[in-house]
Amino acid sequence: MKDRVRRRLFYVAALVPLVGAAFAGSTGNGVAGAAPIHTSSAVGSCQLNSAKGQIQRVIQIQFDNTHFTRDNPNVPSDLEQMPNLLNFITNNGTLLTNHHTPLISHTANDILTTLTGLYGDQHGVPVANSFRYFNPDGTSNLGVSFAYWTDPIFDPTTSAPTDTKFNMLAANGLNTPAPWVPFTRAGCNVGGVSTANIELENIATDIPTVFGAKSPEAAEVAANPDLATADFVGIAVHCAKGANLCTGSNARPDSLPQEPGGYNGFNALFGHKYVAQQIGAIKDLDGNTMPGFPGFGGISASQSLGYVAAMQEHGVPVTYAYISDAHDNHATSLAMGPGQAEYVAQLKSYDKAFGKFFARLAADGINQSNTMFVFTSDEGDHFAGGAPTPANCDGITVPCKYPFPSIGEISANMTGLLASQQGITTKFNIHSDSAPTVYITGNPARDAAVTRTFERATSKLTAVNPRTGNTDTLTAALADPVEMKLLHMITSDPARTPTFTWFADPNYFFFHAHHPVPDWAAGRLRNAGPCPLRGAPRGCAPCLTAAAPRNAPGPGRGLQAAERSRRPIRDDHAHGVYARDRGRRQHVLESRESAASPGDPARRRGRPDVRDAERSGRRPGHR
Repeated sequence: MKDRVRRRLFYVAALVPLVGAAFAGSTGNGVAGAAPIHTSSAVGSCQLNSAKGQIQRVIQIQFDNTHFTRDNPNVPSDLEQMPNLLNFITNNGTLLTNHHTPLISHTANDILTTLTGLYGDQHGVPVANSFRYFNPDGTSNLGVSFAYWTDPIFDPTTSAPTDTKFNMLAANGLNTPAPWVPFTRAGCNVGGVSTANIELENIATDIPTVFGAKSPEAAEVAANPDLATADFVGIAVHCAKGANLCTGSNARPDSLPQEPGGYNGFNALFGHKYVAQQIGAIKDLDGNTMPGFPGFGGISASQSLGYVAAMQEHGVPVTYAYISDAHDNHATSLAMGPGQAEYVAQLKSYDKAFGKFFARLAADGINQSNTMFVFTSDEGDHFAGGAPTPANCDGITVPCKYPFPSIGEISANMTGLLASQQGITTKFNIHSDSAPTVYITGNPARDAAVTRTFERATSKLTAVNPRTGNTDTLTAALADPVEMKLLHMITSDPARTPTFTWFADPNYFFFHAHHPVPDWAAGRLRNAGPCPLRGAPRGCAPCLTAAAPRNAPGPGRGLQAAERSRRPIRDDHAHGVYARDRGRRQHVLESRESAASPGDPARRRGRPDVRDAERSGRRPGHR
């Protein structure tokens, strides 16, 4: 595993996320030739003014963790197992494999950087998929990175957050300019499918922001939150001024009160319900009618691309979409390793979807001759786990198997490690991560004695790897606010500035726990407290359970919010370290504030979050 451990500060080539573009005017055999578009179109009013005047449409697709290079040299990579997509890119455009993400690399800030072209210090969300902000009394609270563009900080743990600045916050302290505006001003309708913050992200703050606290939509949230999530979250169309698509009672004002140059008279459609009422029933590429938004976590290629095709065919020539990770089993919430049968099958289904997608668009006359296609990936997480069996498996002819617990990061309680190894009991909190941001209570200065002592102690932490038996040095690098500013991690909101960032061994996932567990007699603890967001997207903490390691932890060790996908197998009583069954980095509950409280719901595509309470009843899982 050592050759896979890289400093997150430099995030280079060993596991490259894909970036590809197919350009209008290029030739190739990726899709059939142009044919007359037989569906409604807004191309006539959409003036993109490309260099040669050929580009009439833009289709941008962002994957969650999709690799061009191989995690296992014997197993074809993600993109190699999707030849319909790979061939389309290489035959019609340019494939870039030297692609660098912002820091800290996670779904929310990666997507937002793609949308805006800005680093997190310029758009407001450098730490994702959740972060913390300091209160005036020096404690810190949760902020969730996914929130609609004009929302204030989304803190699901309180009804009265002390920081009410915009979540999307520009360097000048105003709301970040919205990425759809240049297109809508040019006469182009813009669609969003499960991407970040350009459609509604939750039913807690987003519904009041867009529809109003006393609106019929808010009443639906109160009466049937799961239905409200399916109806209003995850899908949006921002319309050009006067566009027919956004007329009538389904449209709402597209309000951007701080947009440079003003933005008045524009409307938008928010949610599957209102988009479908305007363009007709929306089907996935397998022909299944989608009654509502299927959820961020497990949205498949067939579903995302089905939305994109329907929008493109009905007057939305610019579309942004997200496709969930292929390396998680979204039915069981278990991670999968390279070459595992279910993983291979999921990639095959994605490849099939892209084949149908390109064929359908070609029949509509939408192809590389008139459309800019952009495909990219967030994060690019590495595989954390052991060797498969049999050793020569390739996943295609010989499936790979990973005996439990050979897949997954190693979870570690930072609080317990500091106390047991360095005698540090200073109060603090963290954004749980393999590169956690640390918030020392009291918000001390970067050069205060308490800060420097804490940082030095952190740099000395080690852990016995439960897989290898080796003692691992856990620190790759530390960054205080001076370094974080160089890394584009300091926003115009001082309350969001962490005390420091710990760039740790990426094979570990660090969390903060300091409370004793009162009762492990049943082996599980059901969270009994009320959910801070009734019907919160993807559910909330009451549907989670906290599971103890086999050796029940005492105070300061090992408490981990768990799902089926996270099975603690070992507790090191000195360290609070154990392996968990995740193939790549996944978020869990952000803070174990008390054994019986929900804690801070962390957010991530491909991870448990406060985001999408799917009507399927599956447990909070992935985005």
